[in-house]
Amino acid sequence: MRIEIWADVVCAWAYIGKRRLETALADWDGEPVEVVWRPFRIDPMAPAESLPMAEVLKDPVVDSALQQCAPGMSPTENRVRVSEIAAAEGLGPRWGAAWRANPHDAHRLIALAHEKGGSALQDAVVEEVLRAHFVDGRDLALTETLADISARAGFPEGPALLASGGGETPVRELLLRGKAIGVKTSPTLVVNGEALAGAHAPEVITGLLQGASGASVRELPEEVERFRHCEALLDLGDPLGCLTLLGPLAQAHENDRNVRLLAARAYFHSAQLGRARTALESLAAETPDDSYVRLMLGRVLERQGLGAEAAPHLRMAAAMTPTYEP
Repeated sequence: MRIEIWADVVCAWAYIGKRRLETALADWDGEPVEVVWRPFRIDPMAPAESLPMAEVLKDPVVDSALQQCAPGMSPTENRVRVSEIAAAEGLGPRWGAAWRANPHDAHRLIALAHEKGGSALQDAVVEEVLRAHFVDGRDLALTETLADISARAGFPEGPALLASGGGETPVRELLLRGKAIGVKTSPTLVVNGEALAGAHAPEVITGLLQGASGASVRELPEEVERFRHCEALLDLGDPLGCLTLLGPLAQAHENDRNVRLLAARAYFHSAQLGRARTALESLAAETPDDSYVRLMLGRVLERQGLGAEAAPHLRMAAAMTPTYEP
């Protein structure tokens, strides 16, 4: 059984949740469990160059945002509360992020650790990343910090892999996959399709595992799963994310009609009208009786200001499928 932990390493609850999961697994006597960490971003606007947290907390906009996370509490009060919870989980003795850091490279390092050494090495890297950020007060955006983390975790090749661009594509795709499956908070545990959002008590996590244990989950081929995630991203209003995740499928299956149509829809919704028109004209030539393709092509031509050229396609679409009548 695999537990996917979708979490941001600059999220205090991710570290607290890690300890609570470890407590739950220590008493788990069910089927074997593999834990895999996946990236999530709670602060996608974090600057490339880190800022001291003490300065960040003085910003009234940040103050307002933090109060939404803990209604009725000031940021300082909330930090004290979280530090007390962390202490109860054995984290510390010092606690608290010292930097507003962009964790993208740390997520890359974590993904690379799993790729090169499996879940055990990845867990060691995650632990060192979280410790560096919350206990040691290190800046996760610095190359030297990630090099120290790699050395302590037994992953000496990590810095060289980062320097060569390793982990970039997997992390960006995983962030999109998380969005597609509905991950909205850090941490979120996903087991056999069941999700548990938040850093819950060990007994709650055990309940999740018991419910998921032995469940018959149909494993979809990777390409099918990717295609469904692309559709979900388009439905969520992220056509550029859809196109990013669809890229490998478009290369491997350039003649697949479903892939081409999904790409055309994503082009249309991202205002790449020239590309949408080219794709749809090709599809319409192959299957002239596809009313949806005719409808989409007509809409594209309308957007391009070509009403006269759009009209025949829209008429044919409405004739074949009356619900398409404007």
